[in-house]
Order: sequence, then C-alpha cells, then structure tokens
Amino acid sequence: MSSRSHKFLYGVPALLLLSLFAAPALPAAAADAELQRLASDQNAFALDLYSRLKQADGNIFYSPFSISTALAMTYAGARNDTAREMAAAMRFPPGSDAFHASVGRQLADLMPRRKAPYSLNIANALWGDRDFSFLDAFLDLNRSCYGAGLSRLDFRADPEKARRTINSWIEEQTRDKIRDMLKKGDISADTRLVLTNAIYFKGSWLHAFDEAATRNDSFVTSSGKPARIRMMFLNEDFPYAEDSSVQVLELPYRGDRLSMVVILPRSPKGLPQVEASLDGDRLNAWIAALRSRSVHVFLPRFTMNCRFSMGQTLASMGMPSAFDPGAADFSGMTGNRDLFISNVVHQAFVDVNEEGTEAAAATAVIMECTCAPAQPLVFRADHPFIFLIRDRRTSAILFMGRMTAPERN
Repeated sequence: MSSRSHKFLYGVPALLLLSLFAAPALPAAAADAELQRLASDQNAFALDLYSRLKQADGNIFYSPFSISTALAMTYAGARNDTAREMAAAMRFPPGSDAFHASVGRQLADLMPRRKAPYSLNIANALWGDRDFSFLDAFLDLNRSCYGAGLSRLDFRADPEKARRTINSWIEEQTRDKIRDMLKKGDISADTRLVLTNAIYFKGSWLHAFDEAATRNDSFVTSSGKPARIRMMFLNEDFPYAEDSSVQVLELPYRGDRLSMVVILPRSPKGLPQVEASLDGDRLNAWIAALRSRSVHVFLPRFTMNCRFSMGQTLASMGMPSAFDPGAADFSGMTGNRDLFISNVVHQAFVDVNEEGTEAAAATAVIMECTCAPAQPLVFRADHPFIFLIRDRRTSAILFMGRMTAPERN
C-alpha cells in the first residue's frame, strides 16, 4: 500500500481535470453507441430507484446520475461478492477499467462547449482520512476517469471540521443550492473515506414562458385537495406524444442538448397506475413517439429540495454486503477488507420558472473502517406528474422527480 495523496485542486471543476486525464477518444460512431449503452444502464437504475422512492408520500426529486457516478467511483474499489452485488444493483458491467473509462468519456462529453447557452458542472472528489492508506491503482483510476483527486482530512480528531469542509465543497460546486448536506453525525471519528459527486445545471427554455401570462390557478394534489399555485402558460410547437394513459411533453432548453420531459397522467388520480407501469421500455417508447405539435402548455412554477439517506434503500436493491462491515470487500481501495459503506447521502434542488430551470444535486458515499391537429392540443399540468431532465443525444437521465403538490414561489 501507499500513502501517496493526490492533492485536490479546491474549487476547480472535475471536468477541467477530465479534459487533461480522460481516456482516449473513440471514433464518433463507436463513442455514440458506447455512451448510449451506458446511459441505458444508468436509466434502468434511475427507474429502479424511483420505484423504491415513490413508496414515500409527497414530492420527489433526485439525480440518479449523481448517485450512479458516486457509486461507480466506489465500485472501482469493490471486489468479489461486493462487486458482483453492486454491478447487479447499479447496472454496472463486470468490473473492468473499460467501464470506468466509458464513464470518464461520458463526463467529458457532457461538458458544455465554449459559449454554450446553459451551465452544467459535474465535479467529483475523494476525502480520505489523514492517516489512512489507499492503493495507488484506486486513486489513479478515480483521478483519470472521474477527475476525483484525494484530499486528506482529520476524521478521527475533528470529524465536524471534516464535515464542514466537505459541505463547503458541495456548496461551491452547486452554486450554494445544496447547503449543509452532511448533517451532524453523518461524519464520525470512524469515517475513513468519503466519495462525493456534485452536479449543477442552469438552462433557459428554448421557448420561454411569458411571465405576464402566469396566473393563479388550482392544482389537484395527490390527496385530492386543491392547492393554489402560479401556473405558467405558453402556446408553441413542442415534441409531444400521448396514449390512453398519459400525455408526454418535451421542453427543450437553449442549445437543444438538454430538455425536460413531463409525463402527465390523463386522470388527476392516475399517477399511481402510471408509476406502477413505468419502466425503461415504456419510457423509451414515449420518447420515440415524440413529434412536433402545436400545444397550449400549462405548467406550474415550483421549487423543490429533497434529501435522502439511501443506505437501506440501496442495500434492499441487491447490494447488502457493501453496507455490512462483516461482508464488505473494498480491498481494491486499500488492499485489505477494512472498509464498508456506512451511508449514502443524497440531496437535490430544482427551481422551475418562466425563464428556465436551475437544478443541483450532490451525493456522498460515506465509508467507515470494517402531424398537427386543426386545434392546438392542451397540456394542463394541474395534477400530479413525473418529470425528468435528460441529455437528448444519449438519453441519459440527469435528474428525475415527481410533483404532487407544488410550493408556490
């Protein structure tokens, strides 16, 4: 083992490092196919996780991309049964450098080009105990594929200072939208490694809503009770699809690379039925059916901030040994079976208004020792719906959520 530490460049986005260290580029056609396969696997995990999170009441918003990336960094150190379980639960291929190189190319591909009309920042970092040793191969892989350097913190002597340092990095990377994510007690004197991902997006609609057209309106919540909200309105040509159970609308952001997709049940009480049938094949069919149509769009303004402690959820999805100090095998990190995941903390924020969308999320993996119709269509999102923000080129879902009761903003 080696105690070598790669100093993290504080405040420098990971994608800047990725431009220096990412795996060699593939031919365009091969790269597109590779990234689409990777996105398909990530989306399968996103929908699996949604099926677990939907069981709770209320609004949901999270970044499956952030969670997947943070756990992919962790997977780099998993071995044997722990690695096999993580691969099955997270939809990762059997452990190999090729997978991590693919994720590195995906992160670099998502990086906005110069003068892009939207902001997208993705940053990764490792936070290791000052006196704990990690294998060079593990550190090098995370640095080269994820842009994640290692910073040393004194978890044993001052876990609170360590917690504040990590929170400060998360706040900086998410433009202060994710604040105080790690609460007191999340980091302890037993913590040896924290792997973090932060993602921030801000984009303007390709077709902005006119603020003067926004009106007070009613939204039928999941409980059946009406709530007063601010409803935006726009009449424009948008990609649109429908079937007997849902209307599906895609709202592109400027630059036409990213978009929001809204899945609106036809019935105000139809969300549970749509959620029960939602899977990758159905989502892909809806996306494939999108066609430009003239639509009268009614969409609520809303803001959401959700925090999850995901250890039990992820363990129940088929990777229990990673959270079991007696069974976890992360010997690829240290050379010994001396680490396990004590928790995975995730927090996400979204603000949808007339101009566009601002969204941010962060994940921390905490490890301890051991044809148009004659009349315009109407899309009135005045009852619970599902929404997601995706990369239109690869279909990767960056954010996903459920709106059951908008908060007025």
